[in-house]
This record gives sequence, C-alpha cells and structure tokens, in this order.
Amino acid sequence: MKTFIRITEIWVPNEDRTELRYYDGFYGSHNEFRALSQQMRFRYNEGLPGKAWAARHPVIFRELEDSDFKRIEAARAIGLTCGVALPVFAGDLLNAVVVFLCGDGKVGAGAMELWHNDPGKFFELRLVDGYYGPALMFELNSRHSGFPRGYGLPGRVWRSNMPLIVKDLHDSKVFLRWKEALEIGVNRGLGIPYPHPSGQMWVMTFLSARDTPIARRFEIWVPTQEQDFLILHANDRDQDVEFATKHDVVKIDQGDGAIGQAWATKIPTVLATVDDQSIMGGMELNAVVAVPFMNNQELKAVMAWHF
Repeated sequence: MKTFIRITEIWVPNEDRTELRYYDGFYGSHNEFRALSQQMRFRYNEGLPGKAWAARHPVIFRELEDSDFKRIEAARAIGLTCGVALPVFAGDLLNAVVVFLCGDGKVGAGAMELWHNDPGKFFELRLVDGYYGPALMFELNSRHSGFPRGYGLPGRVWRSNMPLIVKDLHDSKVFLRWKEALEIGVNRGLGIPYPHPSGQMWVMTFLSARDTPIARRFEIWVPTQEQDFLILHANDRDQDVEFATKHDVVKIDQGDGAIGQAWATKIPTVLATVDDQSIMGGMELNAVVAVPFMNNQELKAVMAWHF
C-alpha cells in the first residue's frame, strides 16, 4: 500500500541563519530528486520551507504548479502535486522545517488542513487552506465549518495545545464532519497545534483514508515526568492488542533511533530502516520520520510518521 506522502525533507538554518540548507530526507527510489534537493538553499520567505519559516506556522501548497515551488519540473516528472511545510521553533529560533511532498490525490481520499483563530476577530477556528484531492463535497463542507475551542479534532487540539491522534473519525462526538468522512473512507487523523506569539492559534490536521493513508502509522511519544526516557502516549493502532501490549513496555532513551534522536537534538529525524524501537506490530515499513513538538524551549512530545 502506497502512502499519500511520497517524499519527506528536513531543512535547517545555516550558521548565520540567513537561509535554509538541506539536512536529510526520505525519497524512496527518487534519487535524482534527492540530488537536486541537496543543492538547494531557501532564503527567508522563499519557497515552501522559507514561507513556513517566515509564517511561524504550517504552509500548504495545494498545487505545486501554481505556487512558489522551486523544483516544479522535477516534481512534475515524478508525479508530485502538493506539499506542506511544518516549522519547528524553540522559542524565537527556528530549529528546522519539515516538508512533506505528496502524490496525485486523484487516486484516493484524504486531506491536509490548516485552521486558524484570531481572537481579535472571531472565537472559532476557521479553515485557511487545505488539500482534499477528489473529495470535493468534503472540501466544500470543511470550508463552511468552524470549530470552537474543544470541539471537533481541530478544536480539541486547540484546547489541549498538544498533538492529538483520533483513530475513529466516524464518532460524531470527536469528529463533527463524520458523515462526509464516512462517505470518502477517511477514518483517522492527526492534529498539531501551532500557537503564535501574537496570541493567534493555528492547527494543522492530517486526515487519513483506509485505502490511501497519509502515512502507514502515526505515533506520539512523550517524556516521563523525570525526563529520563520517552513512552508511548498515543497511536492509531490501539485495537491491535499485540501492538499495544508491546508498546506499553517500550522506553526510548535520548539518541535511540529516529525518535530518540529527535528528542536529543530537537531537530526532526529521518530513519530509512525498520530497525527502530518504535516499529512493531507486523507491518513492513520503509522509514520513520520523527518530529519534535516544542513549547518554547521545552520538548513536550515527539510525533512519528511511519511509511
């Protein structure tokens, strides 16, 4: 089963913080695209990574063809159609930008959404942008939806100010658009909050379908109270008893695997192998992408996308 996310890249500031340079990535068999990316640099507010740096919140390019995407010909050649960039800030300083580049959404369902609340203008989260592929009615409904604090997936993420995984989007108490989600096969989601220094809130949501998942698996790991290791906080496979039982005893030290490295460095990490403590449960996986979730200077969680 192929995932909707086809390529993952990590960009970090150079020494004098004037531009972003290539750090790491997962490209599958697309080695030519990797080689091109390794030569790229992005200034502040330039390209997809640079715009996320300037905005301090996620940025979605719904159509790479009609955006400020710098590698459009190479992207077109391998069927990439859209992308999203997630910045990782530690206080005022940017640690990195994670870029997910996605394939042709015409073959399946799923969505990537960016929600926003400006407390000086309205009380709810409203959709800023999103990618929905062929799910036109779901997109139309989403663009006319708003989520108060604590309601729906975006609102619950806003209230908790922590990443949140929802395994059953067909539950109307959790996901207010459950009827439309049921029709297109969307069944699980990941939400990530991005509080802004201005007091505004941004929430990024990934909605994954059974047949064309955003990723094969999502996980959230959190430090123990003593800050001595990470334990599993949430995943989207709780109904798999064997998987859940194994994960209950897994403890990840700083620097251990992709997730432990992301904790130690506060920089997203890509590990293109299944040799990682977090990978269990009988799935054939090609890579894990671990992204730290920061609250000012403090790491609150590590999110993992498995492909």
